[in-house]
Amino acid sequence: MNTGKKILKRPLFITGFILLAAVVIIAVFAPWIAPHAYDAQNLSMIRVGPCDEYPLGTDQFGRCILSRIIFGSRIALKVGLLAVVIETLIGVSLGIISGLYGGKIDKLIMFVTDIVWSIPPIVFAMAIVMVLSPSAEAVGFAVAVVTWAQFTKIVRAKVQTIKGLSYIEAAKLYGENDFQIIIRYLLPNLLSTIIILASLALPSAILSTTSMGFLGLGAQEPLADWGMMLSNGIQFLRNAPWICIWPGLAIVWTVLGFNLTAEGAKELLDPRLKV
Repeated sequence: MNTGKKILKRPLFITGFILLAAVVIIAVFAPWIAPHAYDAQNLSMIRVGPCDEYPLGTDQFGRCILSRIIFGSRIALKVGLLAVVIETLIGVSLGIISGLYGGKIDKLIMFVTDIVWSIPPIVFAMAIVMVLSPSAEAVGFAVAVVTWAQFTKIVRAKVQTIKGLSYIEAAKLYGENDFQIIIRYLLPNLLSTIIILASLALPSAILSTTSMGFLGLGAQEPLADWGMMLSNGIQFLRNAPWICIWPGLAIVWTVLGFNLTAEGAKELLDPRLKV
């Protein structure tokens, strides 16, 4: 009941959740919602504006923009979630090890973390994708590899605070090993922090993946990637602006939904932000 009241007091969180839920529903039911296949071409309807058959118009290949945006939501969510899952696993694992053991291990992990933190993310991600060959999965992996450092630093600081508490010392006296302490005591105390970090990382991950798609390093044709759709539509901005306007609005909608939902989740889960 208290949680429900807290949620009702946050209209921005509700708005974000509605925006995000719409994107998820569209992605899940894309084959049934889209009026055309994402790669279906109609060469007699090239760069046609919004009409009955094509509600958002067609692109330079005569493909339905609405259908491509709908199917593109799948790529955006899949790559974004893949990136966040990987960076969470890497960042949280290293943060726990660094914070729990300290000493030389801590110094080594922090040294590597600082190096990763200092490299411009987009440049580092581009280099990784070029090595792996451009694809949606490669972008997800690359984004995760360049963004896990923030997880490590925050989790490390949290673990350093928790490990000195009396119940952790008592667990050690009772003979519990490090793995048991991590599973039974550290992770439950870190859960809210991890959820907040992951929810805040999702919109950044989606922006990064669409940016890589814009540069031609993400999902390749004929797949529907919002960033690639924006890139392809730039050259027709004067004569057929709908080609890049609608994918741009889809990105704004999705990122805004994630941002508002993440901020609401942060307020709900962080006791220091209770209203």
